[in-house]
Amino acid sequence: MIIRILLAACTLMAASPASAQADEYSKLPSASILPKGTMKISGIVPGMGEHWANPKDLPLGPIYCVHKAKVICIEYMISQADFQAGKSWPELTGLKSLPPIDHINMGFEPKGHEGYEVPHYDMHVYFVPPSMLKQIKPEQKAAKVH
Repeated sequence: MIIRILLAACTLMAASPASAQADEYSKLPSASILPKGTMKISGIVPGMGEHWANPKDLPLGPIYCVHKAKVICIEYMISQADFQAGKSWPELTGLKSLPPIDHINMGFEPKGHEGYEVPHYDMHVYFVPPSMLKQIKPEQKAAKVH
């Protein structure tokens, strides 16, 4: 009897992270609510998911990070030149209804990156914890067997 109880407890503990993650995703907005004109602009980026945006909103954004058909973050790309010029953004647009923000990060890209090749800052407003982001990786293609 004690062995059965211990096995049941171990099973519940092992299942908790997966069920907690599933619960977190269920609270997120579906990608189906993205604004009209929004389209997929990248495949899965590690730690962020796919990127979706309306081309007319680029480079500033909003850019939506989507994983498992759920919006997990909103990203904005702000050029270093705009910051140096003292430009302000009194209202960064995005989804009308947002889930609670888990965290925000902002990183400087001194040489830019594919899609925006000028020095700029990437600001990510995340709705999921960093532990969930670590699990987002591009799908591995199966190796060909000859």
